[in-house]
Amino acid sequence: MVMLCLVLASYYVPFSQAQDKTAAPAAAPATAPASTGGITLSVDKTALSNGGEVTVTGKTQPGKPVYLEVWNDNKVSAVFFDDKPNKEGVRPYKLYLTEGLPAFYQIYAPASTKEVFEKFKKMGAKYPYSDALKEMGADVAFSVPAKMPIEAFQTSLMASIIGSRGDKLPALDPQENKRRAMQLTKARFRSPGKMISPTVDVKPDGSFTAKVKIIEGSAPGKYFIQAFSDKDLKSAPATLENSISFPVMYLSNGGTSLNILWPFLLTLGIGVFGVLMGAGGGFILNPILVSIWPLPHNIVAGTVMPTVLFSQGSGIYNYSKIKFISWKLGVTMGLAMLLGGFIGPKLTELITLDQFKSVFGWILLVLAALMFWQTTPGYLDKNKKEQAILKEFKKRAEEAAKAKG
Repeated sequence: MVMLCLVLASYYVPFSQAQDKTAAPAAAPATAPASTGGITLSVDKTALSNGGEVTVTGKTQPGKPVYLEVWNDNKVSAVFFDDKPNKEGVRPYKLYLTEGLPAFYQIYAPASTKEVFEKFKKMGAKYPYSDALKEMGADVAFSVPAKMPIEAFQTSLMASIIGSRGDKLPALDPQENKRRAMQLTKARFRSPGKMISPTVDVKPDGSFTAKVKIIEGSAPGKYFIQAFSDKDLKSAPATLENSISFPVMYLSNGGTSLNILWPFLLTLGIGVFGVLMGAGGGFILNPILVSIWPLPHNIVAGTVMPTVLFSQGSGIYNYSKIKFISWKLGVTMGLAMLLGGFIGPKLTELITLDQFKSVFGWILLVLAALMFWQTTPGYLDKNKKEQAILKEFKKRAEEAAKAKG
C-alpha cells in the first residue's frame, strides 16, 4: 500500500514536538538587527504547528523597497531539462539537478509591485520566473537557492534509455549557477502564487509590515525570514520553528507533509478495484496523487511502483490458486516490463509535470475507450469465447470459495 511506502520515504516527528495550531505560543518579538545597520526585522511568533501566519515588522532606510526571502532548512531535489533552441537554433539537451533546494521557498515583494506580478501570474505555469523577479526588483532577495550546488549533464534520449544522465559538465560559475537555480526553483514550485507574494506594506519612513504564511502541509523544522532592500542592504535572518504530529508525516523527498491516513484509505479502495481488473492500481493512483497532494510527479511515479508490488503479489497468489495465469506469456511480458523499468525513471527527469499529465491522460483515455468498446453488445456477440472464459472464471471462483468454506 502507498501508506507503507510513504512512511518509508518520511521521517517520524515525535509527539512531544506537537503543538496545537490554534494555541501556538506567541513568543516575544525576535528582532534581528541588520548586518549593515540598515534594516531591522522582527516576527511576532517563533513557533507554528503544521503551518500558520507570522507577522513580520521592521524598518529600512527611508524610501527604500523591502523584499523578504523565506525558506526552510530541509532540502529537496529539483530537476530542470533545458531543450529550448538557442540563438543558433540548436537544442542544448542539458540536464540540471540539485539536492540542495529548500523544501519551502518564497519571496515577498512590496505591494507596489502587485501590478507587475499580476501580469506574470496571467501567464500561468509558463511564466518566466527570472524575468518576474527582475521586473519586480525581487532578484536582490534571491539569495539562498543561488548558492546551492548544481550538477549539469550533457544528456540525450539514448543516454536515458541506457540508464545514464549523460556526460557531467564542469562546475557552473556563480552567475550561471544563480540563473540555473532560478530555473530549478520554478521547476519545483511551479505556481507564481507559491513563489512570489507582493504583499509587503512599506511606509515612506522605511517601516514595513508583512504577513508571511506557512501553508498547512509545509515541511517541518526551522524557517528563516530575511529582509533585503538591495544587494548590500539586508537584515540578519529571523527564525521560527514549524512542528507536526502524527498522523501528519513529513515526506522528505517530496518536501511536503500530509495526513497519512488519507492515502491509506484511498489506496485501499483503488487496490480492490485494480486487482479486479488484473492491474495493481498504479495507473489510477498516479494521477490522483499528483492532483490531490503537492508531490512532484517523479516522486509520485517512484512511490507508486512499490505499492503495486503489494497488490500484484496478493493478486498473483489468488489468481494462481484458480489457475488463471499463463506463466509463459506473463514471464515474457515481465521481461519487457523489467527493461522498461530501467528507462522510465530516467525519462521522468526529462519531462515537466504538464507533459507528464498530458501523456498519462491520453494513455488513460485510449485505455478507457478500448475497455468501453469491449463492453458493447456488438463486440461481445463476436467474442463468445471471451464470454465462456468469464463464465468459467466465475465458476472456478465459486468453487474456490466453497472449498474454503
